[in-house]
Parts: sequence; structure tokens; C-alpha cells
Amino acid sequence: MTVVASEVCASERDRERSAVAGMIARLEGTPVEVLSIEPLAGDRAPTELKRMGYGVPLLVRYRASGSAKCLVLRTQAPNWFGHDRRSDRACLSLLAADTYNQQPRHIAVHDVGVMRGGELLSLRHAGEFYLVTNYVEGSLYANDLRRIEQHGHCTALDLARVKALAAHLAEVHSMAPVAPAPEMYTRAIRDLVGSGEGIFGIVDSYPESFVRTDLLIRIETLAVQWRQRIGRKKTHRLRRTHGDFHPYNVLFREGTDFTALDASRGGVGEPADDLAAMSVNFLFGGVRHPEAWSEGFGPLWRAFFAEYFERAPDDGVLEHMAPFVAWRALVLASPAWYPDISDAVRTTLLAAAVHWLEGAAFDPETIEATLVARRSLT
Repeated sequence: MTVVASEVCASERDRERSAVAGMIARLEGTPVEVLSIEPLAGDRAPTELKRMGYGVPLLVRYRASGSAKCLVLRTQAPNWFGHDRRSDRACLSLLAADTYNQQPRHIAVHDVGVMRGGELLSLRHAGEFYLVTNYVEGSLYANDLRRIEQHGHCTALDLARVKALAAHLAEVHSMAPVAPAPEMYTRAIRDLVGSGEGIFGIVDSYPESFVRTDLLIRIETLAVQWRQRIGRKKTHRLRRTHGDFHPYNVLFREGTDFTALDASRGGVGEPADDLAAMSVNFLFGGVRHPEAWSEGFGPLWRAFFAEYFERAPDDGVLEHMAPFVAWRALVLASPAWYPDISDAVRTTLLAAAVHWLEGAAFDPETIEATLVARRSLT
């Protein structure tokens, strides 16, 4: 057994050396001989106090055109610091490739690429990344909501569709994440509050001239408190999620047949995220068109939550809704995202967000009273 294991290790080392040799040969424009590959960190500072890093650099010694040379091969390792996704680690490498050579007195980047099997593939001359998906027919669910705004009431099909959306989320949330880890939940809450697409980033999209900066500051302050409350203390709640389940990411065909688009943020996190992303749009329609609430968006709102809780256990998801509803309300009230809504609507949404962030739990049953109270602040 030892012989077999040794042979396997030797074979892996040979493949590694061959891959590195191929990569360097492309850079040098001539065949090379790799002399050694060894970790770099240990011989730089064997007594260094710092024990944490984002990867172990490898020192590669080689010979090209009769000259002995060396370079450093760096890879990224998953860790707690926002590098748990492959895309995070790709970002680090690409950012280094784009910026290292702009720094004075800095090491130079010769190449950036990806590992595939026994090859090192270069991305040195690549531009923006692209994504190719299949095509599906359908109409955006947002079109249904615009119709309800115009007509003032929902139909039996509208109720059936909103129940289908809730049932879908209940199914998704029942699925455990692949290779779950506590840091995935903490990451989801950190991104909710502090990422460019999260609360802080959306607040930054508001112009300096916005008249209710007091509400924005209050939302940011309360969001930090929520992060401390749930970010590292509720990691057991990690579930599969869509991550951006709103009316512009759902395509309906006949009846209740639909396809979801653009799952985001790693597909894991807090189930309240998905509930907030969809339901806040019913609230949005009701705030913009109060006459369409009682027979239009109100029934959708109630049917959505009722169907979800009929299919999913009540595990306290409503107790975690407030920061996610606040985030989505910030998007809907943003002049950058929705430039044509009135300041009164913006203020109502933001005031409602503050109200929920200040409360102990989000309660869908008190939505009418909440909206009446928030409108008085406009």
C-alpha cells in the first residue's frame, strides 16, 4: 500500500511540475525545465508571529535558455474572510493582476489564470467575464403587478401564482446547503449589511440632496445592531436560498408554470431574505396605489405568507425579516433604482423600514396599521 501511495504522490507531483512547466514556457516563449517547487512562506520568516494568510505561495525554480530563474506561484484558499466562494478567490487574483503592476516598488505580475485538471490556463489577455445560459419563454412577474396597480384588484390566477411562488420558496428553504459551514450564514448577514449590493451600498446610491438622510442614517445604525444580533449567533439557520427572488427574476408562462432567474449571493443564507425580496413588492404596489391594496396587493400579501407557512415550519423566520425588508425597501425607495416615484412613497417605505428594524419581530398581520402610521410621517 505504501508503494502505491508513493507512486500516486509521485505521479501527482509529475503532473504538477508538467503543468507549471507549460505555463512558464508560454511566458518565456521557449521550453523550460522546472528544477523545484517548494512553499515560500517558511523560509521568509520562520519565527514570524503572524500565522494567518490567504494562501501559501510556491517558489518555482526553473531553467530557460540556459539560465536559472525563479518565480512565485500563488493560489487562494477558502477561508472566513469573504473568500469562501470560488468567485471571491477569482476576484482576488484578478484584482492583483489589474493593480500590482501599477504600484511603485512592488512585485510584478507575469500571468493570471485558472487550474483545470493537469493544466494552468492563462487569463492574462482576458477582458470581462461572460455567462451563457439557456433561454426560456415567459413574461416577467412584474408585469402582473403593474396590471394589478392599474385595475385595482387581483384575479384567481394572481392568487394561484403567488401561492406557487411561496410553495417554491418553502421547497428551496427545506434543502440543506451543499457542504454547509457556519461562516456561510455569517457571510450572508455581513453582505446584507456591508456589501456594495447590501444596505450600505444601496444607501450610497442615494444623492447627497436626498431630503430624508436621517432615515438612511437610522437604517444603517440599526442594521449594524441586527448584524451583531444574528450574524454569528444564528448560523444554525443556514438554508438553501435563491438570494434575489423578486418580480423581475421570475418568468411566468401559462397558469402557474414559472422559471426563476439570477440566483445570487452563493445560493445560501437566511430564508427571510427570499420572503422579503418578493413580499416587499406587494407592499410597494400598495404604497404607490393605496386604492389597489384591499382587493389587490393585500390579498396577495396575505396569501403569500399563509401558503409559505402552510408548507414550511414556523422556525422563527419572521423574527429575522426586518433587516431584509429594510434592505429591499431601500432599493425600492432609491432614486437611482426607481427614479420616477414620489418623495412621499420613498419616505413611507424608509419610515416603515425603520419601524420594523426597531421592533422585536416583523408581523405581516399588522401591515395596514404600519402603513397608515408611516404615511403620517411624510
